Amino acid sequence: MQTSSDRHEYPAHWEADVVLRDGGTARVRPITVDDAERLVSFYEQVSDESKYYRFFAPYPRLSAKDVHRFTHHDFVDRVGLAATVGDEFIATVRYDRIGAGGTPAPAPADEAEVAFLVQDAHQGRGVASALLEHIAAVARERGIRRFAAEVLPANNKMIKVFMDAGYTQKRSFEDGVVRLEFGLEPTDRSLAVQYAREHRAEARSVQRLLQPGSVAVVGTGRAPGGVGRSILANIRDAGFPGRLYAVNTAFPEDRKELDGVPACRSVRDIDGPVDLAVVTVPAEHVPDVVTECGEHGVQGLVVVSAGYADSGPDGRERQRALVRHARTYGMRIIGPNAFGIINTSPDVRLNASLAPEMPRTGRIGLFAQSGAIGIALLSRLHRRGGGVTGVTGVSTFVSSGNRADVSGNDVLQYWYDDPETDVALMYLESIGNPRKFTRLARRTAAAKPLVVVQGARHGGVAPQGHAVRATRLPHATVSALLRQAGVIRVDTITDLVDAGLLLARQPLPAGPRVAILGNSESLGLLTYDACLSEGLRPHPPRDLTTAASADDFHAALSRALSDDTCDAVVVTAIPTLGEGAAGDAALAGALRSAAAAVPDKPVLVVHVELGGLAQALSAAASTAPRAPRPPGPQTPPSDASRPVAQAGPTGPTSGRQTPLPPSDASRPVAQAGPPPGRQAPPPLPDAPPPPSDAPRSAPPAGARPASPTPPSDAPEPLVPADGTRLIPAYPAAERAVRALAQAVSYAQWRRDALDPGKVPEYENIDEKGAAEQIAGYLARGQGLTLGMRETCELLGRYGIRVHRALPAPTPDDAVTAARAIGYPVALKATAPHLRHRADLGGVRLDLADEEQLRRAYDELTELFGKPAELRPVVQGMAPRGVDTVVRAVIDPAAGAVLSFGLAGAATQLLGDMSHRLIPVTDRDATSLIRSVRTAPLLFGWRGSAPVDAAALEELLLRVSRLVDDHPEVVAVTLEPVVVAPHGLSVLGASVRLAPPPARDDLGPRTLPAY
Repeated sequence: MQTSSDRHEYPAHWEADVVLRDGGTARVRPITVDDAERLVSFYEQVSDESKYYRFFAPYPRLSAKDVHRFTHHDFVDRVGLAATVGDEFIATVRYDRIGAGGTPAPAPADEAEVAFLVQDAHQGRGVASALLEHIAAVARERGIRRFAAEVLPANNKMIKVFMDAGYTQKRSFEDGVVRLEFGLEPTDRSLAVQYAREHRAEARSVQRLLQPGSVAVVGTGRAPGGVGRSILANIRDAGFPGRLYAVNTAFPEDRKELDGVPACRSVRDIDGPVDLAVVTVPAEHVPDVVTECGEHGVQGLVVVSAGYADSGPDGRERQRALVRHARTYGMRIIGPNAFGIINTSPDVRLNASLAPEMPRTGRIGLFAQSGAIGIALLSRLHRRGGGVTGVTGVSTFVSSGNRADVSGNDVLQYWYDDPETDVALMYLESIGNPRKFTRLARRTAAAKPLVVVQGARHGGVAPQGHAVRATRLPHATVSALLRQAGVIRVDTITDLVDAGLLLARQPLPAGPRVAILGNSESLGLLTYDACLSEGLRPHPPRDLTTAASADDFHAALSRALSDDTCDAVVVTAIPTLGEGAAGDAALAGALRSAAAAVPDKPVLVVHVELGGLAQALSAAASTAPRAPRPPGPQTPPSDASRPVAQAGPTGPTSGRQTPLPPSDASRPVAQAGPPPGRQAPPPLPDAPPPPSDAPRSAPPAGARPASPTPPSDAPEPLVPADGTRLIPAYPAAERAVRALAQAVSYAQWRRDALDPGKVPEYENIDEKGAAEQIAGYLARGQGLTLGMRETCELLGRYGIRVHRALPAPTPDDAVTAARAIGYPVALKATAPHLRHRADLGGVRLDLADEEQLRRAYDELTELFGKPAELRPVVQGMAPRGVDTVVRAVIDPAAGAVLSFGLAGAATQLLGDMSHRLIPVTDRDATSLIRSVRTAPLLFGWRGSAPVDAAALEELLLRVSRLVDDHPEVVAVTLEPVVVAPHGLSVLGASVRLAPPPARDDLGPRTLPAY
């Protein structure tokens, strides 16, 4: 694209897709000589005022010289970037490297002048802010450290772009021009601003999909049945208040409607805007549909069609092309191979999925990467009988299919601000960006519970259709990191629903103390045992006997809830013979009444499924499937009752677009219906509310108008009229207690998150010296494992002392080494098959003199072979203690991870290690050593002396600092670390250096590359 005279090849890695403030997308790429016509066309569409602000004078058109200058770049000292939608420029930015006098200069000059121009129709979309992030990253790559910009005082929008970026700035006024100078190194504030903008944009992009004002289903069959026709019926029967269209190129030209819905042969034929298109045509026809939608201004797509990455390599390339094609027009995609989306809000009522029934309105958000699992989740949340029969409703549901574009991260951004969602449940089969997911999960979990179950966790590869970066971390490590971020990790979808029901209906427990009461002694004992197994602290069960009445239950529950030594109550109940439904209703009312009097403690019920207790407990908010709405006089009968299997995987959504609330909204979440104790999401820095979007136009003639009053089957309230809480009921004690234990752990995490701790500063850390040493080592090659002397020297710069181990290739060398170290000594074989294996006899300890040392040397060589095979070393004895292991590794996907465990069988056989993301705080270090199952061995188990935990925590913090300060340190292993009652000894260490993996969380905002 560039001529041979250019100094650098075209930098394709600068190309990126970005989400803008209004939820649309744009592509950022370098400007080349081939863009001359695009540049001229773009400039002609810019207003005279914007041109004046750019050039400080009337400048109606670009000269040939201007066009040449603005399209010929060397990609080093002169760089231009453009934001494009379709094939057209919507904004440009460029920098020119300058010297001390402000004139053009080559490297090593490290300052550049920067200037923007944004088409008027796209101003206010955050285009300039996104371009500033990208041009700043390009400049840093080319050795530029500062930007300078001259702006007219009246150009407030551009001044605000620079001032709000979060960089360290200097502002001056001279000759009628505002001059801004700012460094380009990311700061805490610039990253906070970037994350806030990312959140606002991605949340808005999902909102446009879940709350459209108009929907077109493309591929609706002419005959009943089929995917498209099913989805059309489901949208219609859910009561979607916006405009709905059926599209099929095979419709006769004179066909004007289908099932009471306006019918068109093409999206282009629709008279009016379309916000969302649900695509159900075969994969080979999807590109034509995407083009039609893009040219018509459709904002987003739900692609139900299969035949993409789920079908093999050819399909994967077809999927990449689909995403690139859609992003060209600024559209985001759910799918392909998606089951669909649902929004139960009364203002939206969208069922753009293959679920034939619309679930009742509720407070739980669902995200599933599998259509089948999505069906199971919806079913378990609203069914009566079997499983958890205490029913509840959902707020939104997204089934992402192949997750080519919109992912769980995007949906988390939306749920964080969504006032209709109090609990988030996610089924994930892969995590495309673990580093970002943990960041978003931590922020979300601080405001509302996030429960995750991960499928395909033991397969070693991502499911077919999912294009994700590989992680070298075991599933157990990933799970530990998610728990550190506040995620409630469960193993099955049954546990997912069990936890979600409790968290959506009950307050968080203040601690692990549990009261147990009921009319079955055996059921009470089972519950007691389950509590102990889950690490809770149960009170002895109180047996009310089988003769207990509803009043007896009320009195007992009231006493338990008023007990200051109780944090939660589990009620066990078996049906009373002869009383039937009336008895169940009385008992349910008694329990709800008692619980309402003490609203800050959770109550759960374990019941035997012989009566209607669970139904009675949740009767005030039943979300069992409703009967289909009676068809109107001109509406044909609904076919929503057909089996899902007839339709296949799909699901669009529809509803009126409503703006997200301000992130700093002062409205308490409790007003929207969550349980007591739940708090509103904290405000994001510099995150004003997104622009409000009213419906774009009134429905056309022939479309169903929105009803001014709720339909006759409007959702019942989630809370009974008397204000009492709903109580979740479980068919097994183990399930109830497991859900309660998850809530207890999450509540503790919420309390701990209020004070996350700090990263201590140590005076004896030589960060600069370590950096110089690492740079010298890496000059030898791209990756290397340091020798023992080099390892000791590097660790020593961070205050980590490693006991010397001198090689002993002969008995005489061993004696010489022992004299240098001083007796008593240890003799160790360091061959890979014997290292850290004292159980095999490859270690001799407490050798007090030369005679014992020579005898031990002879024994080792007799048992295991020649010294060259054993690689023996001599090391000084350390104080006795507990052998532990400390490891740190940088994973390309998840980031830097610090791990701790006890050495030997605990880690090697049982995998008993705890993990934390780096940088580790002092609180993290404290919890790290206490999280392993074998931690009692460190704290005086069976009368042994407790180890020096403070010294061990300091070692963990120093290793964390080393890896955090120097990402070139990609792996550290300290083994064994012998922790004594006073102090510790690092007896073995290894360090690996390599160029650090690229970090996408520190660069400009981008969508995953395709």
